[in-house]
Amino acid sequence: MNVIHQTLPAQVSPRGVAAQKLADLPAAVVMRLVLKPGEEVASHTTPVDVLFYIERGHGEVCIGAEKEAVAAGDLVVSAREIPHGLTAGPEGMWVLVFKVPRP
Repeated sequence: MNVIHQTLPAQVSPRGVAAQKLADLPAAVVMRLVLKPGEEVASHTTPVDVLFYIERGHGEVCIGAEKEAVAAGDLVVSAREIPHGLTAGPEGMWVLVFKVPRP
């Protein structure tokens, strides 16, 4: 069993939003992004698949040319090399980001 107790404060991610690395495993990376109201992660690509789990709040996810409203409890899958981005709604949004496999 490997229990990871979170004590690290959020840092600013390369995309400019508050981020906390929750796990950095050989098979995957898990991050928590905390977006302020209206804050966004600009569209970008990754060389691996990315899953977004909306923990709190609501906003919009853009994958390729598609945009979709999302809210707490939603899970979004973005295939590798497809541009994706996030925009928080008026109350902000917490997002768990799973990069699989680890880039």
